[in-house]
Amino acid sequence: MSLARDQIKPLALVFDDDGLIPNNPLPLLLYKHAVDIGGRDPEQAIEDLFERNGWGDRWRNGIFDYQHYHATVHEALGVACGRAMVLFGGEQGEAIELTPGDVAVLPAGTGHKCLFASHDFSVVGAYPPGPKMQVTRPTPDNYRKALQTIPKLSLPETDPIYGKNGPLLRLWAK
Repeated sequence: MSLARDQIKPLALVFDDDGLIPNNPLPLLLYKHAVDIGGRDPEQAIEDLFERNGWGDRWRNGIFDYQHYHATVHEALGVACGRAMVLFGGEQGEAIELTPGDVAVLPAGTGHKCLFASHDFSVVGAYPPGPKMQVTRPTPDNYRKALQTIPKLSLPETDPIYGKNGPLLRLWAK
């Protein structure tokens, strides 16, 4: 049984490069209420779904409360419980509330930081096969390096929720 709800069209958001956070011309994909997490272990349910769809190096925690991005890998964030207000796209980006069952898929370079989280907030992160995740802070030197690294990254072969037939493959096509 799949925990992914019937295919949901994601909200696609593109953020401008702000000179310290490169963001990405590929859109951040926000799937609202995409995962049925009504069972006893919502973190495990999201981990299992990501794993079935080829997204690994999973972790459980929150989202850092400082601005950062990942210049070496794309990232999926699945909300297991609680709520959070997350600023995506850098300081001039957009604050979005994440709630249980939501999944945000960030192309490499997308700035993000948690502005507020409920005490019970839990998110599962995962990455497509490829380079390891590195937390990158917005500095001029990191920005220059990211502009060289990000365009060389491969696109994921699967959507973290819907696999080989997911919207990510169409929306992130080069």
